[in-house]
Amino acid sequence: MKRLTFLAMLAVVAITAMACNNKKEKSVMNQSEKKTVLVAYFSATGTTAKTAKELAEAANADLFEIQPAQPYTAADLDWHDKNSRSSVEMKDKSSRPEVKGKVADWAQYKTIYIGFPIWWYTAPTIVNTFLEQYDLSGKTIITFCTSGGSTVKGATNDLKKAYPQATWIEGVTNPSTAEIKEFVKKNK
Repeated sequence: MKRLTFLAMLAVVAITAMACNNKKEKSVMNQSEKKTVLVAYFSATGTTAKTAKELAEAANADLFEIQPAQPYTAADLDWHDKNSRSSVEMKDKSSRPEVKGKVADWAQYKTIYIGFPIWWYTAPTIVNTFLEQYDLSGKTIITFCTSGGSTVKGATNDLKKAYPQATWIEGVTNPSTAEIKEFVKKNK
C-alpha cells in the first residue's frame, strides 16, 4: 500500500513538473512571437482600412486603427463645405483631433507602416495627434495612402519635416494586392 501511495505521489509530481515546463515553453514562444512591425491607419470611410488590413497580413504585422474620439460624420467630411469639421481641421495646422486608444507596447515595434487618406494634399491632422503620442526615435516609418488624385509623396515630406527623429520611407498610393506584396517584400 505504501508503495502504491509513493508511486501515485511520484506520478503527481511528474505531471506537475511537465505542466510547468510546458507553461515555460509556451511563455518563451509567446515572447518570441512578438511582432516588430505595426500597421497603423486612419480611415474615414473604410477605403484605407481595406488597404491596411491587406498590408498587415502581407507584412505579418500587428494592426492598429487610429480612431477619432469623436467619430467623423458625413457632414464632417464634406470638403466642399469650408465650415465642415475636416475643412476647419485641415486649415489649422496646429489642430490635433483627439485619438481614442493607444498602441500597447509601442517600444517593441521597429517598423511602422502608417496609412491614411490624403486630405488637402497631405495627411489628416489626426495622424499628427497619433504620432505625437509616441517616441519616434529609432523607428522606421513607411507611409501609404489612399487618394482620389494625390500621391503620398507630399504627405511623407510633411511628416518627415515635422518628425525628423524617425527614418521615413515614402510608400505607395492606392496599391493593389500584388503591389502591397511587392512593397512589403521590398521593405523587409
